This record gives sequence, structure tokens and C-alpha cells, in this order.
Amino acid sequence: MNSHPTTEQIKQKALEIGFHKIGITLATSPSQNLEINRLQNWLKKGYQADMNWMENPKRQDIHQLMPEVESVICLALNYYTPHQRIVDSQTAKISRYGWGRDYHKILHKKLKKLATWLQEQNPEIQARYYADTGPIQDKIWAQKAGLGWISKNSNLITREYGSWVFLGEILTNLKLTPDQPHTAHCGTCTRCIEACPTNAIVEPFVVNASQCIAYHTIENRTEKIPEQIASKMQGWVAGCDICQDVCPWNIRFSQPTDIKEFAPYPENIAPTLAELAEISDQEWSKRFTASALRRIKPQMLRRNAKANIKTSTPNSPSP
Repeated sequence: MNSHPTTEQIKQKALEIGFHKIGITLATSPSQNLEINRLQNWLKKGYQADMNWMENPKRQDIHQLMPEVESVICLALNYYTPHQRIVDSQTAKISRYGWGRDYHKILHKKLKKLATWLQEQNPEIQARYYADTGPIQDKIWAQKAGLGWISKNSNLITREYGSWVFLGEILTNLKLTPDQPHTAHCGTCTRCIEACPTNAIVEPFVVNASQCIAYHTIENRTEKIPEQIASKMQGWVAGCDICQDVCPWNIRFSQPTDIKEFAPYPENIAPTLAELAEISDQEWSKRFTASALRRIKPQMLRRNAKANIKTSTPNSPSP
């Protein structure tokens, strides 16, 4: 009869597959999850803006995704590359997460490989994987599994790579040995809060999406970006890295990834606002092939670039 793999064997396999960090936590019930109250309060205040999927009740009970789940295997990939942006009023800024190949494709391939290996060890093993593809509080589970801690800008920070990491999970019916939850190490630092030009971090650990540049450039589908946001975009057309760029953990500990697919497409580092303001649907499709930026439709990208061109707010320097 096939035996179940040990926790250490699973961790070793994950590293062999190419994950940079792995941690394990038990699948606790909602009554044990203190973060549920935080999520509910955040939703009540409307901080999710138009992201209605954040209200999915499955996000508050992982057993609704997989009734048999006993353990959550949390995994992380470092995506940082050392390329720096050109800082001037004509250059458009694209968040680092979108510089290279779509991270969903990279994560899914590795997650599927690990999940398949798990199921091959014993026919009784169940494994279901997610990477931004299901109603899971991935940062909460990652902190519980010891990968890092949730910072004041609501990102997950790891000691080894800062917050430049993509997260994924495998839910399994295996009872594994859990890691210790990570402790927080932001201390009294408030650089991310102070640096946000739109004051989207309304209090430590709480982000109001309706005030966030990243939300408006990626998720906001309206014809125009609100003036109070547009006047402070500082060149951002796809996401925003301001709160990450100023984080001391990122400045000190970021290190280049060994995943070549995360290397920037050349045209993504320093496109001009003028070219993106007039980009055709055909050129958009060609330029952003196999890119996470395909979520930003061509009319949205044109809108984002034009919003920046219309403002005279000077760009802030990037580290």
C-alpha cells in the first residue's frame, strides 16, 4: 500500500520544482480565524470598491472550497529583477509584477506539478491548487504558514525577498506538520503610508481600493478615472509600486529572481505616455501577449496614459 509523503518530502519536492519558499499551516475553521472579522469590517466600509468577488463567502471559509481540507501548503516565487525605471514626465510606469510573462502561467505550471506529484504518492490524497484563481485570503494563509508577514500596505513581506513575491496555495486532505506563523517586523515604520500620493492606506494594514492607483489602473472599468486620483498618478498606467519601492525591506533584501520568464519584455520598462495614449488594439494585443497586463484592456491603457498626460504633477523619484 502506498504511504503518504512526509512534510519534509513535500517541502523538498517544492524546492526541486523551483518554488523559492514553502510553508504549511492547518486549515482552521472560520471561528478560529480572527482575520474574518477584519475582512468583514473592510467590506462593510466599502473598501473593496467594485471588486465584488471579495465578498464571496467562500473567502471566509476555506472548507467551502474543499470540505476535506486539512492542510494548506503555501508557496512563493520571487519575481524581482534589478531593472530600474526612467523617471521623467514623459515615461509611463508599469508595475514590476507585469513586466514579464504572466505570473499565473508560471505559478500554475509549478503548482500543478506539485499537486500531481502529491496525488501520485497515494490515491487517497486530494490536492487542489490556486494562484489568484479562487476566493482565498492568500496573504493570511501565507503568514500563518510562516512565509512572511502582512505589512502596513497590506502586502506580504518575506525576509529573503521583501514583498516582490507571487503567492499560491495547494489545499490537501493530508494532515501535515504546520510551520510557526510569521511575526510582524514593520515596527514603527510608516514609509509606505507616507509615500502613497492618494492616501489609499487609510490606517496601518488597511487599504481603501477606491483611493488606490493600482486599483484604478487595473480594475476600474469606468470611462474616466476620478480627478482626485488622476491628478496624483505620477506616471503610473499599470499598477503602482510606490509603497513597495519605499519599503526598507525591499530596498535592503530584494534579490534578482532565477526565473527567466519574469525578465521584463523590453517595451515594458520605459514606454512613453504618448505612445500608450494612442496604442491600437492590435498593437496592445501584440505587445502584451502572455502578459498579466492583458487584464488592462486597450481602452483602459489609453485612458490611464491620457489621465497622466493631462496632469502636471511631477513624477516622484523611484529607488
